[in-house]
Amino acid sequence: MSTAAAPVRTGAVLADLLPAVRHRYAVDTALVLGGAALTGIAAQIAVPVPGSPVPVTGQTFAALLVGTALGARRGFLSLAVYALVGMAGLPWFAGGTSGAGGASFGYVLGMLLAATVAGGLARRGGDRSVLRTAGTMVLGSAIIYAVGVPYLALSTGMSASAAIAAGLTPFLLGDALKAALAMGALPASWKLIGRRG
Repeated sequence: MSTAAAPVRTGAVLADLLPAVRHRYAVDTALVLGGAALTGIAAQIAVPVPGSPVPVTGQTFAALLVGTALGARRGFLSLAVYALVGMAGLPWFAGGTSGAGGASFGYVLGMLLAATVAGGLARRGGDRSVLRTAGTMVLGSAIIYAVGVPYLALSTGMSASAAIAAGLTPFLLGDALKAALAMGALPASWKLIGRRG
């Protein structure tokens, strides 16, 4: 019995392994729209956090998963569609909200950047092993907070320490659980593909 892992296909992300079709533009469009929809659906899984205007949601996990599975370009476009459609009024931000003025909108902007970075790392093998996936998820989460927490402070008038207490600290355990899910799912997907290939 061989314990060798599937060979790392440098430059490929999971979406690149879909069967070749004549109309690749149509497939890419469907992937981008599907990534935006997945993020919007995951945002509806929202649990209020006492003392914070930012709920725990599934959208951060979805954004990182979309970026990693689709790659930087399609991940960016998916989150851009998600952000623009939500800004235009579709109530698919956290808890069924929309618009650009809310205290948690900075996290949406951070997710746009994080999905792009996660997609770039995935093209370099950042989703092939448990440790690499952990690093990709931690960096993606850090990017989301690096944009979201200052936006929270500016939009609410909170001090930096209050914004960290309300917009970062309560979410660390949940982010660790989301990263653990990704650490199992993404490398397992590559192993499954390797067995079929």
